[in-house]
Amino acid sequence: MVMLAAYSEGAAHLTDGGLLAQWAWLIPVVPLVLMFGIVFFGKRLPMKGWELAEAAMLFVAVYGVALLVMNASDGISYEGSVEIARIGSFTLEWGWVVDGLSIMMYAVVGVVGLAVFTYAKGYMKGDVRYTWFFAAFTMFAGAMLVLVSAPNLIQLVVGWELVGLASYLLIAHYWEDHANVVAGNKAFLVNKIADVGLFIGVIIIGVTVGSFRFSDILEAIADGDSALQQVAFWGGLALFIGAMGKSAQFPFHVWLPDAMAGPTPVSSLMHAATMVTAGVYLVGRMFPLFQTDGFAVDVKAIMMVVGALTLFLTGLIALVQDDIKKVLAYSTLSQLGYMVTAMGAGAYTAGLFHLFTHAFFKGLLFLCAGSVIHAVHSNNMSDMGGLRKAMPWTYRTFLIGSLALAGIFPLAGFWSKDEILASISYDSGHGGGTIATVVLGVAIAGAFITAFYMARAVYLTFFGEYKGHAHPHESPKVMTYPLIGLGVLSAVAGFANIPGIFTGFTQWLAARPQVMGDHHAESIDFVLAGIGLAVALLGIAAGTRLWKRDAATQQARDTFRIPVLYPVLANKYYLDDLYAKAVVDPIKGPIARFTNWTNTYVIDGVVNAFGAVSVFLSRIVYQGVDQRGIDLAFNAAASATGEAGDAVRYTTSGRIQQYAGGLFVGAVLLVVGFLIFT
Repeated sequence: MVMLAAYSEGAAHLTDGGLLAQWAWLIPVVPLVLMFGIVFFGKRLPMKGWELAEAAMLFVAVYGVALLVMNASDGISYEGSVEIARIGSFTLEWGWVVDGLSIMMYAVVGVVGLAVFTYAKGYMKGDVRYTWFFAAFTMFAGAMLVLVSAPNLIQLVVGWELVGLASYLLIAHYWEDHANVVAGNKAFLVNKIADVGLFIGVIIIGVTVGSFRFSDILEAIADGDSALQQVAFWGGLALFIGAMGKSAQFPFHVWLPDAMAGPTPVSSLMHAATMVTAGVYLVGRMFPLFQTDGFAVDVKAIMMVVGALTLFLTGLIALVQDDIKKVLAYSTLSQLGYMVTAMGAGAYTAGLFHLFTHAFFKGLLFLCAGSVIHAVHSNNMSDMGGLRKAMPWTYRTFLIGSLALAGIFPLAGFWSKDEILASISYDSGHGGGTIATVVLGVAIAGAFITAFYMARAVYLTFFGEYKGHAHPHESPKVMTYPLIGLGVLSAVAGFANIPGIFTGFTQWLAARPQVMGDHHAESIDFVLAGIGLAVALLGIAAGTRLWKRDAATQQARDTFRIPVLYPVLANKYYLDDLYAKAVVDPIKGPIARFTNWTNTYVIDGVVNAFGAVSVFLSRIVYQGVDQRGIDLAFNAAASATGEAGDAVRYTTSGRIQQYAGGLFVGAVLLVVGFLIFT
């Protein structure tokens, strides 16, 4: 059974998208089907399964962009679903949503994914598990598309957990090194802790509304459902805790830097278009719950505080990292903090616009980092330097990505970060109060830090003298062409939303049956934009002053070591140590011993007792009932039958005369008996 979502009166101008929307269920299905094709047939194919993975992402990219173009012209809102089962009054459905939010994500996952999968062909060449990598990688993208296409919370949870599983497999891809296994376990378990919040939120909201469909939940919010109002805060907070895990918000952020243990293409796709964007997407999908008065509006203040802490504190850690991928990882944490802060400020469009632009320049930066690692065989910037001459395309595209990330005009990051600052500023004057004002200051300071650590990364990697031992060279075309493509998008993607000039992204994203109720900037706030740009330029200038000069080692160059602050940042605020002492060690120590004792003496004792009772009863049944009862009866019957057969066989002589005499005697006896008794 296929059902279509009803449209609200305010969304009557939207179209159903026709066949393109009706067949959009193929977007998540094709990658998952081809993933199985890679598993079963990949090693027999000429390119060992890469061609199927590439075909999957090409399909998603073309389909996603086609939907984006149609949505830009007409506006699409379509929901299809197939009933799978019923449990009481609840219906389990598998479906697909085609609206402004999901279309944006289809396009981002498809386009960035296509670039990363193309790049991975060169990067993963010669890998011992080449085919398996592309199978898991395709599942990673497909799982995110299952999540994005979900019309209900149950399917979203399925995609959410599949993304977690795929990330575990990919982070621990090089499992021969135990540190990589630990990193995969850490990512998996930290997310599972946060997922408890997601499950609780899903149960609270779904049971209260009587449906897990987003359309039903958001309709209940629009109607002012009193029962949902009573639990909205706790349900919304629980959902946000789940989002904090996937989008790595403080203090659940500790898993993401360690996830750099996986191959660089995994890091690129994870940070740009999958996994870490899932939490922001969930908040966006459920945005009316947090934005509508009487429901979970109080959770927005928590979002702002958490986002501000994340963007500022994790940005500082990036300043002291030597591993180029970890610099970018902490940068991602900081940018996710901006997105969450925007959502907390009620800026649905601004938060998701930054997700959109960030996907291109962060995907680009990770691929550039992988290109450098591929050339120098090291992740550490202390083994780099002077690479702009040996790797010109990597240098140019890395520079574009860095400037976009720093928010330099007119690149993509300038427009999306400026819109977030403007939204926070608006919120500070319209109900946000002191919290929003403080957060605005933190966000501006974060812009300085971002430019500062990216200037450091550029100078330590590409300027000065080369300090490694390998022979650096530019990557092959299969790796550099994706860099160029993402570099172009990093430069121009911001033009999709310029307040007062062209607000296409705002209109595209608003193609939903529900009214989001967020604030849209009507024009550019030149004062705030100027402050943001000036702060970013100041960060670049300070970075240039400190790190442009060369030295024999990175330690000699990296002179920005404030006595008290540096050890705190180098040890990541000691949070990993705290978790190790407060969580890991107790689990491995007394909790593990208690669990082992419980298993050995309680659970095993009960199981063994049941086993002993079962053995005792089986002996009674076997010896008493079976051997002395049933078997005795059957044996006696068989013996009697045998003896009777022995006696009767003497009457069977084979002589016809005896049979005829017997027949005659029998006939006489029958006649006599008949005469006597009748």
